[in-house]
Amino acid sequence: MFEPDSAFMRGLSTTVDSIWINVLLIVTSIPIITIGASLTASYDAARRLNEGRGNLTANYFRSFRLNFVQSTLIWLVIGPVGALIVGSWIYIQILPVLIIKIALSLLWIIAFLWVWPMQARFENKVFGTIAKSLLFSISKIGVTLAMFAIDAVYCAILIASWFFMPGGLFILVLFGYGALVVLHVPLLEFSMKQYTKHS
Repeated sequence: MFEPDSAFMRGLSTTVDSIWINVLLIVTSIPIITIGASLTASYDAARRLNEGRGNLTANYFRSFRLNFVQSTLIWLVIGPVGALIVGSWIYIQILPVLIIKIALSLLWIIAFLWVWPMQARFENKVFGTIAKSLLFSISKIGVTLAMFAIDAVYCAILIASWFFMPGGLFILVLFGYGALVVLHVPLLEFSMKQYTKHS
């Protein structure tokens, strides 16, 4: 069981790496404006980890540095739009607007799920990356739904823990979005393999 190549040890290693990605993600996101670069770096580092390439921390900060400008510009689009959508749910309580709010919310969520791994994987302009993220999210709808389901289950467990087992919140927060990124990466790589096999 304790052999380096055993399933138990690989699982333990992945667990520790997920926690460390989450820690790096939180620390580098503290200035708020760097959230885009942090998310891009987390996907890039998780992908390289999945491929067994290099050191996790070194890969993270390398990607953070290389993608900082582009990812920040994307975040300056995605972030405010997300804030406006949240504000519409809080302040605009008009029934005819409900369908529009639902549609915009779903569009924002799927863009958010795809735009950071796309930025980590391909070179493009800001709106080109966002547009291709939406295109991929629709053309690879099965992967989009799988990632959405993973995130929804995590959120449901988080909310349930808040009400019924507050002591478990620390563990869930410790894993955080870093664990979700690690779970997303194999799905994303499978869906992109026809575009990345020559890279």
